[in-house]
Parts: sequence; C-alpha cells; structure tokens
Amino acid sequence: MSVEQSVIENGNEEPAWFAMSATFGRELKAKNFLESHSVKCFIPMKYKIVSDRKGQQTRKLVPAISNLIFAYTTKSRMQTLKTGVDYLQYLTQPCNGRRIPITVPEDQMQQFITVCDTLDDKLVYLSPDEIDLAEGTHVRIVGSSFDGVEGTFIKVDRSRKKRVVVLVQGIAAVMIAEVTNGYIKVLE
Repeated sequence: MSVEQSVIENGNEEPAWFAMSATFGRELKAKNFLESHSVKCFIPMKYKIVSDRKGQQTRKLVPAISNLIFAYTTKSRMQTLKTGVDYLQYLTQPCNGRRIPITVPEDQMQQFITVCDTLDDKLVYLSPDEIDLAEGTHVRIVGSSFDGVEGTFIKVDRSRKKRVVVLVQGIAAVMIAEVTNGYIKVLE
C-alpha cells in the first residue's frame, strides 16, 4: 500500500492530489467550483481546432482527457465540497476488499504537470491500458523544455521514434513526441 493510500485509510488530514471524475465533460465547471473554494486543481489541456457556425476554424484550449480533474486538498475537505455536487466523483481503486479514492504522489503529479503544461501539440495522451510500461527503462530527460522530467523510455509500435512516457499510475499517461538519445539519461 502506498503512503497516499495509508493516509486516506487512516483518516490523516494531510492534503493529497485526488484523481476525480467530472462526468459529462464538466471538468472545467468542477475546476471553477473547487478553485472558488481555494482548492488547487489541475486539468491536462490541449489545443484543438474547432469550427464555428460560419465554418471559420480557430484553436481552442480544451481538456485533453475527458472528465479528468486532479484536486489538491484533504479528504474531509473534499468530502464536504463534493456533497451535493453530483457530477464530481472520486476515481477509486480496490484495496482490502473496499474501493478507496486514488491519490497521486506529489512528485509524480509535478512531473505530469510539467509535461502537460508545455501544451506541446505533439504530446499524446494515453489511457493506462494503451501502453505496457513494465518492460520500459526509467529515464530522465536532460535539456529541452522537459529538463528533469522522469518517465519511461519506449519505442512505439510501427514507428522509428523513441518516446518518453510520464505516467500517473492507473489514471493516465502523456507521451512526449520524440526524444533523441542525447537528451536521455538512464536511471537505475
């Protein structure tokens, strides 16, 4: 069991990053609601080309992963805030025969935020079942806008490109478009 899981189970009131679902595409509404109550939030975003009624295309910043929002607060505060907000739910995982809220370790969350906040058009967002990281090599990027980011080095099927995946365990992953060997440091 992770430190974060034990914090949740033992009722300790340390703040944590809770992985939440804001159903029916209401992640921005949930973010506004939580931030209005002084809760730090993060939604991975990307640019999307959209057409208006006249057929003109513009770039619009939209959530990269449907319904996903991360909120940094204590469990009791989150329980209080989400009472009566039917579209905001915990993402959960099984633990000792129960389902407990998923929390993300601070360092893992900061790595994920660092990559997502670049808004690089070549980022690829993946669900956990889209990639098998068990056989990857743990690496750190040296240089570039991703300097210091740690992730898993992979080769994508049907591609010659080598990429680094930054994972939020069991929730999502973001894949950096391409990294040359000179910018990769293998970690033990």
